[in-house]
Amino acid sequence: MFTTSRKTVEPRSNPTTPVTNAHSDPVREHYQVIHAKVIKAIEPSVVVKLSPAELEGRIHHLVSDIVSADQLPLGHREVFTVVKQLVDEMCGLGPLQPLINDPVITDIMVNGYKEVYVEKLGKLQKTDVVFRSEEQLLNLARRIVSKIGRRIDETSPLVDARLEDGSRVNVMIPPLALDGTYISIRKFTQDKLSLNQLATNGSMSSNMVQLLDVIVRSRLNVLVAGGTGAGKTTLLNAMSFSISPTERIVTIEDAAELKLQQPHVVRAETRPANAEGLPAIGQRELVKNALRMRPDRIILGEVRGEEAFEMMQAMNTGHDGSLSTLHANSPTDALVRLENMLMMAQSNLPLFALRRQVADTIDVVVQVERMRDGKRRVVAITEIIGLEGEQYVTQDLYRYVMSGEDVQGNLQGTYQSSRTLPLFVTKAAYYQLEPLLRRAMELEI
Repeated sequence: MFTTSRKTVEPRSNPTTPVTNAHSDPVREHYQVIHAKVIKAIEPSVVVKLSPAELEGRIHHLVSDIVSADQLPLGHREVFTVVKQLVDEMCGLGPLQPLINDPVITDIMVNGYKEVYVEKLGKLQKTDVVFRSEEQLLNLARRIVSKIGRRIDETSPLVDARLEDGSRVNVMIPPLALDGTYISIRKFTQDKLSLNQLATNGSMSSNMVQLLDVIVRSRLNVLVAGGTGAGKTTLLNAMSFSISPTERIVTIEDAAELKLQQPHVVRAETRPANAEGLPAIGQRELVKNALRMRPDRIILGEVRGEEAFEMMQAMNTGHDGSLSTLHANSPTDALVRLENMLMMAQSNLPLFALRRQVADTIDVVVQVERMRDGKRRVVAITEIIGLEGEQYVTQDLYRYVMSGEDVQGNLQGTYQSSRTLPLFVTKAAYYQLEPLLRRAMELEI
């Protein structure tokens, strides 16, 4: 029989009534042992044949047997946690899987095995997610890139990949990464937001929805510009709702993100060079090939290099109404960046000729921004009028004007119309859209 003092000295001497330290984590304490035994008991060839439900049942049975045989201090809740972690590690992304499953999280950033950040509701925040070791994190990185036929090691320490759901992944490992393996995940959303839904979320006004609808239906060439994570692809997807279902659309992307609902869509994705010696196929080659596929419109997920020249040629040869995104901080900056890309492809042409081509080809720049309150807004819809001397002449059709912020830190402002008809009114009239355009610009009909 134990005395009171004996219980204090040896609280775990009776295995049927385990007592754990108030500050210990029994799951973390015993996970490694359970993990090793489960991995040893289930062959990898068996794992790939089982459905997630069957695998979870098999693992739950094994974990229960191990806990009982070893008399581990784990109750039903702890066993459930261990089983979930094992299933996530075998089928999903391990500790990151709950973050992947959270629909509110848009970005996941792993800065070594002890530090994981997410973007949630437009703001960065640190999570309590950690990996057991750098080895576990590196193994996850290798598993991600191996699924697309790539490898990551000291000779190839940088890899862009894509998860099965379409999420974009960037992996960097030592020696380039100084503090361990870095993984950045831009989650792919299955929700296809319309322009009206974006307006409901406060990203634009209802009149701007009408204006963007007219712009797309009038087959204007549009650049959607903004910074990283500003919502360019989301807006491009929403604008594509206005494209007629009778048109043949070719989309070209580095990582497939666009989800068009039209019935006649041809999707193409670039291919990086791989370890087996297959050469890279970039956006420039895909744009050239798209011109041979009889497209009505070409949608370039993001223009970032020499493919800009082929894109401009396409827009000028019967493929008007094409759309693309571009990293830029303002509409004018977007045009300057585009002409710099043209110089990369055609360095022998004078700058004025390139600038003239940009001014004659691009009709509208839509500027989006993730603002300091975390919300994404269309801050400008700008028409490209032409050149005056060597300078671009533009006209803001709509602009977001900030007036302050509320007590919660949310920015307050209004979307203001220029109340002037754009030059493309003649094209809108050709498509019988002039009345809609006048209403969108808040003009009397």
